Amino acid sequence: GINAEYGVVSFDPKPIPGDWNGAGCHTNISTLKMREEGGLSHIITAIEKMSKKHIEHIQSYDPSGGDDNKRRLTGLHETASIDKFNYGVAHRGASVRIPRQVDADGYGYFEDRRPSSNADPYAVTNRIVKTICLDE
Repeated sequence: GINAEYGVVSFDPKPIPGDWNGAGCHTNISTLKMREEGGLSHIITAIEKMSKKHIEHIQSYDPSGGDDNKRRLTGLHETASIDKFNYGVAHRGASVRIPRQVDADGYGYFEDRRPSSNADPYAVTNRIVKTICLDE
């Protein structure tokens, strides 16, 4: 690996510029209601809340207020565009992905694909809870 060969470790979401997807810290999200029968409606409600706070989430999802993620979230290479929120079932190029099995079962979890590899997981969790649980 890079560390063994060069003695370097980086958590930067795109430490080497170029035509590749970079590194994220995809975050799986669920509440008890989402994991119970009929939970898909609660998942959709949470995602719709997140769509209205896209900028606030982007600002919380890397330590540079979104600047690090600008290099990664280009809309190419299975990444969403930093400028636009979208979601879908099994859509690896979306901001938020609902796994195919969750859609089939009607309950489970969803994945926010926007957090960067250098994100503070506490800041990410804080922003998600504020949006989907506290309506802030």
